[in-house]
Amino acid sequence: MHDLTTGGDRGYLRIATEEAFATPELLATYRRLLDSGDADDPGFTSLWGFYAGDSPRARLLRERLVDLGERRLADMDATGIDHAILSLTSPGVQILDTARATALATHANDVLAEACRRHPDRYTGLTAIAPQDPENAAAEITRGHRDLGFRGVIVNSHTHGAYLDDRRFEPILAAAEDLDTPLYLHPNTPSKGLIGPLLEAGLDGAIYGFAVETGMHLLRLITSGVFDRHPRLRVVVGHLGEAIPFWLPRIDFMHAASVKAGRYAAMKPLQLKPSEYLRRNVWVTTSGMAWQPAIRFVHEVLGADRVMYAMDYPYQCVADEVRHQDELPFSSGDLRAFFQTNAEQVFALKPSA
Repeated sequence: MHDLTTGGDRGYLRIATEEAFATPELLATYRRLLDSGDADDPGFTSLWGFYAGDSPRARLLRERLVDLGERRLADMDATGIDHAILSLTSPGVQILDTARATALATHANDVLAEACRRHPDRYTGLTAIAPQDPENAAAEITRGHRDLGFRGVIVNSHTHGAYLDDRRFEPILAAAEDLDTPLYLHPNTPSKGLIGPLLEAGLDGAIYGFAVETGMHLLRLITSGVFDRHPRLRVVVGHLGEAIPFWLPRIDFMHAASVKAGRYAAMKPLQLKPSEYLRRNVWVTTSGMAWQPAIRFVHEVLGADRVMYAMDYPYQCVADEVRHQDELPFSSGDLRAFFQTNAEQVFALKPSA
């Protein structure tokens, strides 16, 4: 078992690409929403009804989420993380009404930008948006990219049950494509139309429901033709692609069969196979999935330039998981790409020595 240090002693720096934060104002808004009984979303009530509670895990998580200073940096040092890509925790502002969502996203971006200015060698930010107002969200993507120095956009999956393949969200996709800034599609709890059987079995959260919801969202983007309309759009997905890489032959076969049969009005011909969009437009991270067999499979299926390291801090912060990924049976060049240079390229980070 090796020591975990920063600075590149193993031949690479470790860049963690899916690391969450929150503002105290956002957490207070969640608390008020829960206390008022106005949260018309069973997934939010399940998830944040727990994390807003008094259990030791919930208190520790909230403390870590809002800390953008010494505690977070100490945790990074203790687990050998040189640099973190920070984004607003799920569901971000996407559970709120438009006015509150827009204001809190702007505030969160300002808070994160200040933290990145204080610690430029340790943090990079992703722009939080309120998809409830797509035009304003597109403007905030531009502000984040041009004025705040952010290197991507965070979207916590569905917004009040609506997904990014809905044409109302075209301004968001167009802005990300035009600025060549990646869109990180992060999980949310399943929408009201999807959550029922998952919630009743206790499977609505990270154990399984996140992957069901976000994997479906990614597949909707592919099969709806989003990447034909936006061929330069880059999407990053955590948790090794939310299981989609494991289904590629079946998805390709059944998509072709469905299109040929004309069974669904929404299922139209595409310029490429679904698997080809995944290899062209999508990158995956290992957040919460520090399992060598799965990482090796996705690395082989998608390519060494498509897979990046992530921890999923503070929801998952386990030093031995970092060691386990240090010991992946990859070449030295592939390990460096996995931990460092892929992230530098995807998020347009200044290359490190």
